[in-house]
Amino acid sequence: MTEAEYGRKLDELDRLINDPEVPIQPDRVWSLLAEIATREHAAAAPRRPADRKRNH
Repeated sequence: MTEAEYGRKLDELDRLINDPEVPIQPDRVWSLLAEIATREHAAAAPRRPADRKRNH
C-alpha cells in the first residue's frame, strides 16, 4: 500500500468514525482497520539479516 493509499484509508476511517453526518458502517470500519493494521504490522516487523557467506 502506498503512502497516498494509506492516507486515504486513514481519512476515510476518520470520516466514518467522527463525522456525525456519515452513517456508521461497521463492516467498512473493521475492513479499514484490518488493512491499516496489516500495513503497520509489516512496517514494524523485524527484517531478516542479509545472508552472509562464511569463509572456510
